[in-house]
Amino acid sequence: MKKVILVAILSLLTLPRLEAQTVVADKVVAVVGNSAILYSDVVDYSKQIISQRRERGYTSDRDPMSEALEALLTQKLLYNQALIDSIEINNAAVAENVDNRVEAMIAELGSIAALEADAGKPVFEIKADMRRMAEEGQYAQMMQGSIMNAVTITPGEVEKFYHSLRTDMLPIVPEQYVYAQITKFPSSITQAKQRTRERLLEMRERVIGGSRFDMLARMYSMDPGSALQGGEMDYMPLSNLEKPFAEALAKLQPNQISGVVETVYGFHIIQLIDKRGEEYKCRHILLRPTFTDYELADDLKLLDSLRTEIAEQRLTFEQAAIDFSDDKYSKQNGGLVTNHELLEVYGANDTSYSRTAFYKEDLGRDYTYMRNLKPGDMSAPFQSADMRGNTLTKLIKLIEIIPAHTASLSNDYLQIEEIALQQKKQDEFEKWLNKKIAAMYVRIDKSMDTSEFENKNWIK
Repeated sequence: MKKVILVAILSLLTLPRLEAQTVVADKVVAVVGNSAILYSDVVDYSKQIISQRRERGYTSDRDPMSEALEALLTQKLLYNQALIDSIEINNAAVAENVDNRVEAMIAELGSIAALEADAGKPVFEIKADMRRMAEEGQYAQMMQGSIMNAVTITPGEVEKFYHSLRTDMLPIVPEQYVYAQITKFPSSITQAKQRTRERLLEMRERVIGGSRFDMLARMYSMDPGSALQGGEMDYMPLSNLEKPFAEALAKLQPNQISGVVETVYGFHIIQLIDKRGEEYKCRHILLRPTFTDYELADDLKLLDSLRTEIAEQRLTFEQAAIDFSDDKYSKQNGGLVTNHELLEVYGANDTSYSRTAFYKEDLGRDYTYMRNLKPGDMSAPFQSADMRGNTLTKLIKLIEIIPAHTASLSNDYLQIEEIALQQKKQDEFEKWLNKKIAAMYVRIDKSMDTSEFENKNWIK
């Protein structure tokens, strides 16, 4: 198997430094396109590599300075190409992330003066350096993603990849779980929805009265992807959005605020920021209905009663799921859980990716109630949420535990396909990278050790 995909290295570069670094004698040690790499950048990143190795508990014979320099060369090349290709990033989100990290550093050291003394530079320079690295890293990651995400793989290529592996190179598939469930949404959902609408209408009035939309989003929005950015979302076409959300957004003028909009994710108010061609930039506040323990108690009682009937063999779990479950993805299959909800959420309609076996890491809160069960056992009823964050109550039955095993093409095709696709993406990225290295100006100072570079094309 080839080396770790470069995106895993580059992902670290998208993050600003977590601590101030000791001042080192500085000079330009490499140039890629129009971008220079400073000796201090290499030192800083090599320290991050060492720290990452320590945290993950592994060692490497490779010199961290050489590894850091090669990773930075790759980042600079991707960054330059991203600018050529007009790749866009969320600069405001990057800036806010940097500000938050600097505030955390100040809190850790006790004062701005202590941070400046530790870094050997004023705080505005610290922020500028961190923002530069963070923005370049984000551009690089977006550029690499645009290359690798375009790669697809055929069943024939998957089979060829599988047969090319030695037995000792075949992946080990971790333990997997097959289970069924009965779910109930709260019976008081109508009242809870009305409460949610009223809260959003109140927030809308506050914004119209002068309150800042972004501040309210940071305080109250339940969308983890945008709340920290003040509810702000990237430019995107309406086709990428839920239909009710898109229809409301299309009617707005810049700075106008929609009424309350209901989607499968909850309830929103939306503010249009800008429109560029067919792409819209907006911010929103998402709220989901919430419930008191009293409101949820009825569903716990119902599922507990069903559990008793099933245990006493007066009712089968499968029939109970058909008769009582609110889960449209599993109820007609006797409660058997599939990944169909996940596929729908991410817009993947290819049924070849359908599966019923899950790793424990995929199970979320369900695993807490499943881990002590034996096949055929049922859990106690418990409160949970669906993939869109909507509150529900759940009863689960463990059907099968598939032990960890060496992957086979017949039983573990999807896992092998994923590995084969990642390998193909890596191969295609390396081909692209080598062409760009040959075409782009690259200069490395002779003082830097390049003997441990994995890609020798950097050395011209």
